[in-house]
Amino acid sequence: MSTTNPSMGSLLRNRFIQTIMVAGLFIQIGIWVRNFAILLFVTEKTNGNALAISFISVAEFAPIFLFSFIGGTFADRWRPKRTMIWCDLLSAVSIFTILIALLFGTWKAVFLATLVSAVLSQFSQPSGMKLFKLHVPGEQMQEGMSLFQTMMAIFVVIGPIMGTFVFQQFGIYVSMAIVGLAFLASALILTLLPPDRIEECTENVTSLWEEMKQGFRYVWSRKILVTLGGVFMAAGLAMGLIQPLAIFLVTERLGMEESHLQWLFAAHGVAMMIGGGLAMVFSHRMGPHILLMLGMASMAVGIFVMGWSTMFWLTLLAEFVAGLFMPALHIGVNTIVMNHTEEAFVGRVNGILTPLFMGAMVTTMSLAGVLKEQFLLVSIYQMSAVLFVVGIFVMLPMFRMLKQPKAKLF
Repeated sequence: MSTTNPSMGSLLRNRFIQTIMVAGLFIQIGIWVRNFAILLFVTEKTNGNALAISFISVAEFAPIFLFSFIGGTFADRWRPKRTMIWCDLLSAVSIFTILIALLFGTWKAVFLATLVSAVLSQFSQPSGMKLFKLHVPGEQMQEGMSLFQTMMAIFVVIGPIMGTFVFQQFGIYVSMAIVGLAFLASALILTLLPPDRIEECTENVTSLWEEMKQGFRYVWSRKILVTLGGVFMAAGLAMGLIQPLAIFLVTERLGMEESHLQWLFAAHGVAMMIGGGLAMVFSHRMGPHILLMLGMASMAVGIFVMGWSTMFWLTLLAEFVAGLFMPALHIGVNTIVMNHTEEAFVGRVNGILTPLFMGAMVTTMSLAGVLKEQFLLVSIYQMSAVLFVVGIFVMLPMFRMLKQPKAKLF
């Protein structure tokens, strides 16, 4: 007990953690208000047109494929603090520009709000990871990641409520203004971060293309990152299979109305919040690979039970279990990446691994509807659970790798 509180106390006194958490709070407010305001606005304008609503997801996920690695490469070239501030400022400017377009032009401009912010986030997020590597001691890495996961989990619960309330009470114009102000507030707070190290930007003599190739060679030369990429792909394939089919879990397996889906989401969100808090307290006692395996195993068990269950309480419990260990999965992944990636390559490594997950997920998401017509829902959920088990087998070599001296990994 005596070793836990001082560690967390010193982490919370870290100027970088304080600043990035407050800035992240405003970013989360902006993201959730934006997402739900746009979703409800488009639904209202198109009378629930599925194609129009699906374009929102396209605008959100497409930039990950197109800009993730490019953004990560530039994050390794540019000063991270300056990059994050400029990304938030440009996001705010784009939101206010779109607000003007809404007032005097076409309502379809709302799609650009998600698209532009998603593009800029591909430059900002890896810069944040790089700053994390610079300013958080290695022994506090998991606890720091736990703080972020707890905040994210809290917004999974309150974000939809907040976004829906703002739109229903004030409409799209005020909602977008709040989003713009939230991004501006984040940019202002980020100015309090410790200054960038000037030397980071003075040695960029190689070309962009050469640095991108160096990023691929770097990942390929490190077995632990290659293994993690395999885990990412297995998890992405598994998640993509079931993500579009959650509504059928309620209507077909449970025989309930669609509105009951919100209770499954709520259970998952509350569990993530609790799991994030537990991870913050206990993560320092476990290796990141253990946390990752716990997350993968709980997802496998939870998804299997969800697909098999015909009882609401059991499905709810399975959703809760999966959500409870979800923060452990994210913390494990991020900590492994941060501990086994040199500072100069943090952006590019994230830019390579993230599209592996997203690409795999979108691939099976596109097949989910076809598979639903050919197989029982139970079978599809079992396939997803099996893919998580495959991911566990893929990551087993990590246990041997992490027993080796860290010097061998660099």
